[in-house]
Amino acid sequence: MLHIVGTDNRACAHKLLRSMFEARKHVFVDLLKWDLPVLANRFEVDQFDDGHATYLIVTDADGHHLASARLLTTTRPALLDSLYPDLVDGDVPAGPGVVEITRFCLSRGIGARLRREARDRLLVGLVDHARANDIQRYTGVAEVAWFEQIRTFGWDCAALGSPRLHDGRRLVSLSIAIDATSRAKLERAGIDASGRFALPAARAA
Repeated sequence: MLHIVGTDNRACAHKLLRSMFEARKHVFVDLLKWDLPVLANRFEVDQFDDGHATYLIVTDADGHHLASARLLTTTRPALLDSLYPDLVDGDVPAGPGVVEITRFCLSRGIGARLRREARDRLLVGLVDHARANDIQRYTGVAEVAWFEQIRTFGWDCAALGSPRLHDGRRLVSLSIAIDATSRAKLERAGIDASGRFALPAARAA
């Protein structure tokens, strides 16, 4: 199940958000060892998790987190222009039709098949959300290996500059163009856009 949490429904989505922040801590802090703030030793939350952020969250039938992404508007400070402007050759893309994808997170301990299904549902959800909200471009920052994987998803993804080292990680900025053909491109690349699969209950992360 795909949930979209934004300004209008944030107050009634506490359980979803807590599950997502906990999964982010397991992945980005415990597994990847990123130096990020942790709340109550359980939740990865930073300064961009404010009232302006939008979240796409994939859960199982019981509401357990499987996959998620945070979307930041670029008409106000976001991660790329605030922390990594040197990754972009020229001006950092910004405007009403440009949204930044951050914290793309797949839960640990749920098995390869379910991770793939949840990932695909999230990717399709990102395209559908963009098309429904006049978003023409997603931007983001990724480690080089993850960027190369993102490019295999079929959509129009390109680097905005050369990779650079940040805290021992080779990072690259990226741009993903979204248009009426994006969903079909995901399908041709093997991303399951049917939405017909049933997500079984996830194991604890």
